[in-house]
Formats: sequence, structure tokens, C-alpha cells
Amino acid sequence: MHNESPIKRRQSTRIYVGDVPIGDGAPIAVQSMTNTRTTDVEATVAQIKSLENVGADIVRVSVPTMDAAEAFKQIKQQVNIPLVADIHFDYRIALKVAEYGVDCLRINPGNIGREDRIRAVVDCAKDKNIPIRIGINGGSLEKDIQQKYGEPTPDALVESAMRHVEILDRLNFDQFKVSVKASDVFLAVESYRRLAAQIKQPLHLGITEAGGLRAGAVKSAVGLGMLLAEGIGDTLRVSLAADPVEEIKVGFDILKSLRIRSRGINFIACPTCSRQEFDVIGTVNELEQRLEDITTPMDVSVIGCVVNGPGEAEVSHLGIAGGNRKSAFYDDGVRQKERFDNDNVIDQLETKIRAKASMLDINNRIDIAEK
Repeated sequence: MHNESPIKRRQSTRIYVGDVPIGDGAPIAVQSMTNTRTTDVEATVAQIKSLENVGADIVRVSVPTMDAAEAFKQIKQQVNIPLVADIHFDYRIALKVAEYGVDCLRINPGNIGREDRIRAVVDCAKDKNIPIRIGINGGSLEKDIQQKYGEPTPDALVESAMRHVEILDRLNFDQFKVSVKASDVFLAVESYRRLAAQIKQPLHLGITEAGGLRAGAVKSAVGLGMLLAEGIGDTLRVSLAADPVEEIKVGFDILKSLRIRSRGINFIACPTCSRQEFDVIGTVNELEQRLEDITTPMDVSVIGCVVNGPGEAEVSHLGIAGGNRKSAFYDDGVRQKERFDNDNVIDQLETKIRAKASMLDINNRIDIAEK
């Protein structure tokens, strides 16, 4: 029920990673990367499917060896989500995964070596309609750029990116996206800003090596939020030293908070104080766990008292405002005669939320059919 995002997206060209559109106004894609050994096909497939279940649009898989490339062939046959192969230096691995149906190559052309090797990969990508991601990282800049700048700077990252972009331009290949990741928020943000002004291709956002679940999520939200609020960014990955599933959840939470893209329930909950009439924290935590399967975008306000409760409920799909022993219940901003028993609020809310999600899904399908 909250308004659409006021953010005006940067204009970019359009590429496709599998069937997922990237750039030119397409929804910002959320992706993650497997951390299993790629040669362990069963574990990698299981992780990819768990990422797909929480809404991932794209998954990246590291393919460091020819053995991993052979494993990738088996993995690709067992999953539906588009896969990006992460490759460094060895052009033969890129050619092999292209043969096995990869949806995107993350490979920096300048690192492959000789011109004929670069051309072989680019020609293969052209032939099979496979896009490339140029991935620049503040921690692994070319030696001559490191010597020139002394330390990672926005100019250093952008110069490295443009070096690879110019190779693809020379080979008449424009189906690519670019990232200029750094672990420092200001370095990453300024690098993306400068790159965004220089090229038209889509940008993949990330604050690399952001840290553990809590600190990494905060750092990513700050850095990616700054860029997204300026309209910069077409895909993103939240890099956490945690279960990759958490990367997807945090990614969607960032987009949801900026009203860019909604998936699942947006819980509006008070931080609680002595006015609360029921256990708000326990209620929200339990509902988040129980309702992870719901993908329907909706706002649910859970406020423990009548100070802010009615106001938040009036702009949510569903809401409750804490009262003495029983709490007021709102549906589409309208207070209902029905009240919730504070001792059983979780079960009652879950029932209402599931019913509302089903109704919203039906209405959405009707709207689409009528269009």
C-alpha cells in the first residue's frame, strides 16, 4: 500500500542472463554465489535450489579447473535458474562451460592473455549469445595500475574496468555488464558513480567481502542503498561471510526498503517499549519464519500499542495495534470489528496474512488477464 519508489533509474542497454533481463528498466536482479566445491555436484545443486527457493534470479558458480567445468555440465542439467560461471585466466575453461550451456561468463578479457585467446572467447560468446560480466575488484587490480595509483582509488578501479571494456569494444561485443566492487563503501560508491557516467552497459553492484551476516548486511545496505537511491545499478549481490541464502534475503530487503522491488512480506514493527500490550518482537520473529514461503508483496504492520499502531495500520495491507488483552485489527487500512486475543495473536495473524496473500494473488492474475 506504500507508494511506488521515487527513484529514477539510470538508462542502460539491455542484456539477458538466460531468460532474466538486465538493464534498460528491467527489475533489479538479485544474485548470490555458491560456496560449495563445484566438483561436489550434489551439494552444489542443492545449494542452487535453496537459493532459487528464496527468490534468487541468478546464481554464480566458481569454475577454477577443467574438472569443475565437467561438474558444471552436470549441475547445469539439474537446475533451472540461470548460472554465471566465474572464471579467471584460463580461456579454455570459458570455452568449455559455454559448450555446456552457461548463461553468462564472469571473465575479465584482459586477464586471458594473448589476443587470439581473447578473440576465441568473445567469438564463442557472440555465437552462443552469452553475455560477459567484467568484474573489477579493489583487492586484485593489475600490477601496473597498483603501481600507478599506489592503492585502490576510484580512478584505479575505473581505469581497470575501461581497459577491459575497450577490448570488448574493439571486438565489437556489447553484451556485457560491469562491476567495480570494493570492501570500502566510499571507494565502491564513487567508482560506480564514475563508471556509470562513462558507459551505457548495465552495472552489477556489490560491496565485496562486506563481512559477517550483521555487519556485512549493514555495510551492503549503506553502500548499495546510496547507489540504488541515485538510480545506479541493474543487478546486485550482497557478499556475506554467511549462508548464501542470507545474501538473497538481505538483497531483497534492501530493494524492498527503497520500494524498488518487493517480494514477500514487508513487516512494519515497533522496536517495543513498556507500552506494548503483546510480545511484538517474538510475534514478528515467529511470523517471519512461518511465512517465508509467501512471495506476494504486502505490508503488514505489527505495533504494540495505540500510539503509532492505527497510523501504520491505515497504510498497510494488514495491521494490528496493541490494546488491553485484545488488539485492534485492520484490513486495507480499515479497522475491523474483529479483535485479536493478545495470547493468540501469532496464529490469528498468520491465518489472515495467508488469506490476504491468496486474495492479492487472485486479483493480480485478474489484472494481468484484463490487460
